Amino acid sequence: MGIGVGVVLIVLGAIFAFALDFNLAGVEEYVLGWILILGGVLAIVLSLFQTAQKNRTHSTVEERRYDNRP
Repeated sequence: MGIGVGVVLIVLGAIFAFALDFNLAGVEEYVLGWILILGGVLAIVLSLFQTAQKNRTHSTVEERRYDNRP
């Protein structure tokens, strides 16, 4: 899910940064676009990092049997 969100943020950021030309009071569309692009890249990097951590950790099960023979 994190990679998909990152890609969506990058696409929206690219649209705002390079394709749209509108004026809002106090907001520059290219700055908003670059913020969204950076947020998307950060989401992808964090998602890949979490996936790598999850794959690296593993558990070991140790089974011991004791015979109670006299």
